Amino acid sequence: MLLLGDGADVTIGKPFIEGARVLATAKTQGRGEKIIVFKFKSKVRYRRKKGHRQLLTTLSIDHILPPGTEAPKPVKRARRKKTEETKPEEIKEEKADGA
Repeated sequence: MLLLGDGADVTIGKPFIEGARVLATAKTQGRGEKIIVFKFKSKVRYRRKKGHRQLLTTLSIDHILPPGTEAPKPVKRARRKKTEETKPEEIKEEKADGA
């Protein structure tokens, strides 16, 4: 990190700030636009066409931590509980009793 500012308190790194951290989450991974590489030499019938797509990752910045600061603990997401599934035979019996 080269520069860290919090209101009037600004820290400039020389060349970077020791101990400062950035916490990020990867959101998506994919490929960029196709780039065409075309080689051509005149008068000798030399033509080569090749394509290239760069791999890309989209990041979301979660926290910017100054030196000496502890990282916040990650939030654990609650898992969905499995619900009891009723068998088709039980459903038929319930309909028969109700009618």
